[in-house]
Amino acid sequence: MPAHEGTPGHRTYDAVIVGGGHNGLVAAAYLARAGRSVLVLERLDHTGGAAVSTRPFAGVDARLSRYSYLVSLLPRKIVQDLGLNFGIRTRDVSSYTPVERDGRPTGLLVGGGEERTREAFARLTGGQREFEAWQRFYGMTGEVARRVFPTLTEPLPSRAELRRRVDDEEAWRTLFEEPIGVAVEERFGDDLVRGVVLTDALIGTFADAHDTSLKQNRCFLYHVIGGGTGDWDVPVGGMGALTDALATAAREAGAVIATGHEAVRIDTDGRTAEVGYRTADGEGVAAARHVLVNASPQALAALTGDTTPPPAEGAQLKVNMLLKRLPRLRDSSVDPREAFAGTFHIAEGYDQLATAHAQAAAGELPAAPPSEIYCHSLTDPTILGPDLVEQGYQTLTLFGLHTPARLFQRDNDAVREELLKSTLAQLDAHLAEPIADCLATDADGRPCIEAKTPLDLERDLRLPGGNIFHRDLAWPYEQEGTGRWGVETRHPNVLLCGAGAVRGGGVSGVPGHNAAMAVLEAAD
Repeated sequence: MPAHEGTPGHRTYDAVIVGGGHNGLVAAAYLARAGRSVLVLERLDHTGGAAVSTRPFAGVDARLSRYSYLVSLLPRKIVQDLGLNFGIRTRDVSSYTPVERDGRPTGLLVGGGEERTREAFARLTGGQREFEAWQRFYGMTGEVARRVFPTLTEPLPSRAELRRRVDDEEAWRTLFEEPIGVAVEERFGDDLVRGVVLTDALIGTFADAHDTSLKQNRCFLYHVIGGGTGDWDVPVGGMGALTDALATAAREAGAVIATGHEAVRIDTDGRTAEVGYRTADGEGVAAARHVLVNASPQALAALTGDTTPPPAEGAQLKVNMLLKRLPRLRDSSVDPREAFAGTFHIAEGYDQLATAHAQAAAGELPAAPPSEIYCHSLTDPTILGPDLVEQGYQTLTLFGLHTPARLFQRDNDAVREELLKSTLAQLDAHLAEPIADCLATDADGRPCIEAKTPLDLERDLRLPGGNIFHRDLAWPYEQEGTGRWGVETRHPNVLLCGAGAVRGGGVSGVPGHNAAMAVLEAAD
């Protein structure tokens, strides 16, 4: 999309949306379809925010989901309401976790049908207990998902209302009241199984299993309720396919999308507002009845002149790779095409996760950095050019845990290189050949691998502290100051529609939907 697309003009809009990430585009499409005049101001020369597809490797026809990469929390309701030309594909294999036991390489493959999963648990643990505990636990979370997920696009329920909706006191206590580590340790005995369960509580969240803040529980909850099933699906065409479809839907409904326009201030009296912006050619002002901010709470405060919220901190390493071929595994009983099709867990045993957290909390890089990997192109080869597909090329996406932004402050480049080296060493420990031998090279002969630390994400995407959720995730119920939809601010006509809204985080479109509903409701 060319810079400066769209012309703001000089009239008053029903809504000006600051930021053209996926949530801002969802809000724009809903409001424009409802007949409202809408202007989207995006500082970059393209829309999409963190949900974009790019070709990061010079001269290589591989269009990767560079930042966000899987879909779970996007309600089908939004896709259907907006008539989006966007599809997802399910993954038959949920996960594979390699481990060495009794001096031999083995692992746990979850997926491929119930019987196959049962047999995999039995081979690893020597019996049926762990599999049966797994079935009971995820049966419980599945029922919670079916009851809670539909509420995300409704006005916020009270805590008591959501508790009644869940209608299971054991599930409520497990997920909402006591640290998730309690349930993991009570229900499972095998260290590897415990670790696989816990990982959903730690994605982008720096916490111990027994953290009394329960931020790990909130992270876990959002990871197991997606779509009412907890499944994590692959976006066909990459994540950019979603934001491209959203931008198309918004434009076709009449929204004006102005790229290369950076919002610099919001002035409001609670009834009308003005948004000041700048471009490469100068400055301008757009008037609005409502302003929706698809940016972080910190950015919102800077625009309105309000008190800045507490600092946020991200805690992840994102690595994109393009391979000439998938690596062979030391565990020869598993086909790499299955192992990497789901989530491939590295150094994520329960004790390993606790050790990594303790080391990072003490200011050190984890000695055995935990991470998880998946291969998008196995499920959706459309992101690769035909020649690459024919030659057997594959992508790998790696997401590292327990690497808080503070660890990179002394020297981001040097620490990134050190962490990437040790993270890949943990992967190599389970491979029959080094991952470096499988990497493709770009047009300049460089290996096709890039790594992004929290500080890189803060610089590139303005994520506060590199936090992929903008701040700690919030419980999906009403609390003091949350407002009716979880998007309200102290200014009646200024709404927060980014990931930092209540029920934000992940690629969901939920805050965008909810902010649009709040605007439409206010006008009725």
